[in-house]
This record gives sequence, structure tokens and C-alpha cells, in this order.
Amino acid sequence: MHPRPSPIAATLYTLRDMNVDVIIMHGPTGCCFRTARLLEGDGVRVVTTGMSENDFILGAGEKLVDTLSEAYDAFKPELMGIAGTCASMIIGEDLKDAIATADLPCTVIPVESHGGSGEGDNTVGAIMALDAAVEAGVIPQQEADRQIEMLEKATEVEKTRGMAQGKYIKPNFGDSKEKVAKIVVNALKENKKVAFVLNVKKETSYLFADIINFNYKEINPDNKPVFVANLDENIGLPRIRQHAVNIKDQLDIEADFITGGLDEYPITGKAAAEFLKDKDLDLIVVFGVPHAFPIEEFDAESVAVTDGPRLVEPLRKLGFTHVVAELDAHSKTLGTDEIVFSDFGEMIRASIGWLDE
Repeated sequence: MHPRPSPIAATLYTLRDMNVDVIIMHGPTGCCFRTARLLEGDGVRVVTTGMSENDFILGAGEKLVDTLSEAYDAFKPELMGIAGTCASMIIGEDLKDAIATADLPCTVIPVESHGGSGEGDNTVGAIMALDAAVEAGVIPQQEADRQIEMLEKATEVEKTRGMAQGKYIKPNFGDSKEKVAKIVVNALKENKKVAFVLNVKKETSYLFADIINFNYKEINPDNKPVFVANLDENIGLPRIRQHAVNIKDQLDIEADFITGGLDEYPITGKAAAEFLKDKDLDLIVVFGVPHAFPIEEFDAESVAVTDGPRLVEPLRKLGFTHVVAELDAHSKTLGTDEIVFSDFGEMIRASIGWLDE
């Protein structure tokens, strides 16, 4: 019942991950405006065909051809993408015909996405982009199949454990970050066994990695926390693999166990749980996509850190003792290749400074 991410937005992000230079949105100028503007921060030029009411009746094939040519002349891209919108796909615009007519000396990936694609799950838009990229010869079928499997599992996680369970969920901004940060710091100080689980999604890893970006020796040099993370730099599209490389280079702590890649978050939570199950833990801190971690299998105090206010209540129902909400993870991390400050990470570092007060 409540608004969810759009398949069109997922198409845009997936095209971005393939390192396209330009994306043309075939639709009105306001469609997916926020996502389009954010992607400019990641170095992707996003333009629209500016469909109007007359185009909804008469079609806008010529506008798409003209925009393709104008975008190529302006940016000289090697790789372009076209994202369909509700307006263009409902009236049956032929994206491939427009590409053939424009006849540009570059590769163009046409994605016939719209807001109601499939059942409206955002992952459908990403899957459509992957299939179109295979057809355009941009990525191999094997990589598309792997990613599609992950996306289908992500949808399953959201529908069974997240915010896509079919009912309205009121936004909630979670527990006090100061209170929860003190719980984490005091647990380390008191020699409790603490595990940090980075189970995160693509570029948002730059924000959530900041939560473990502190020196545990300032708290208790004899009590190193366990750290597991989905930071395998050998899995995923080039942009995603580079995120993992950057974060591992910038963190002072090394992971005790790598659970998988940054696009494998639907399954890496279970891999983390399997690694931790015999560790006799007192406190588990899961950040990024915590609802993919089976916290109900552990008898320990726990903290979930999410970027979705609508996920706070579902996480509590799963069994997390404390839930903290970080806001604007996407907008804070687009266009960066460095770890960015998170509110909770900053509060943990502040709590360390308060230990002797």
C-alpha cells in the first residue's frame, strides 16, 4: 500500500553500474526526477525526451530519434542507455526502431521499463536492463543470470522480511543513536564478544562502512570485534567491484571473513550467520541490509542499522533488540569513491571519546 522504489529507478541504477555515459529517459521531464538528478553526481548524463500530452496520443518516436542524435553530438558517448517510462511504454513506443533510425556510432541499450513492470517490484527494472544489455552484447549471459538470481532473491527478502509485505508500514526513525552507540562501545569495553556484519548494497557501502571505521584499541585493545563483510572485489560489474576495493583499502580493520560481493546482499547475510553461529556472541551489529541476516537464529543482544525508516518495525519483529535508521544513504554516496560519515558511526566515535568523562 505504501510507495516503494520504482522499476524505472532500478533500470537507471543498473545502467549506471554498466558504466553507460548517457541515459535517455523516454518520457516526461519530471519522470523519476530525483533519481535522474542523483545519477548526474555519479558522472552519468541523464536527459529526457520531454514527452507531453500530445505525444501520449500521437507518439514521440521522432522526439526519441532527435534526442539520441542530440545527446550523441553533445557528449560523444561510447555507451548509451534508453529507459522507458510509464508514458512511453503504455502507448507502445518502439525504442529499437528509434535506435536503428538514429544509426549512431555507439552502443545503445534499450530498456522497456515502466512503473508497473511485472508486479511493480523495483528489481524487475534491473532485470530488464540486464536482459537488454545481454542482447546488446554489453555483458555476458552468465553474469546476467547470476545477477538476476540475486535480484529475485532480493525481492523474496523484501516480501518476506522487509517493507514489501503487502501492508502499510508507518515510517519510524528508530532508537536513539547515542543510546545504542554507548551500548556497542560499553560491550567492547566490558570484554563482551561483539560481531559487526557489513551486509550492504552497492554504493551505500561507503556510508555503512563508516560504522566500523573506528579504532577498537581506544576502547579495549584486548577485545577485537569480529568483522565480516560482503566485500569480495572479484564479483559483480566493474563499478561494483571497485567499490569493494576502495572500502577495503580505506578501512583500518580487516574482515575476518568475506561473505560475498556487494550485489549478493540477499544471500551474504546467511553466509555471515553461518560463520558466526559458533562464536558465542554477546552482541551482533548488522548494518546495510540487516533484514537479510537471520537474527532469529541467535540468542544475543543485537543492533540493526538500516537506511529505510519503513524497515524499522519489520526489523524489530524479526528479533533485533535495537534498530537505528540512517537517512539518505543513496544521495550521500552517489558520486563518491571514499567512505562518508554516517550518523551512527560518528556517534560511536563520540561515545569512545566520552569513556573517560
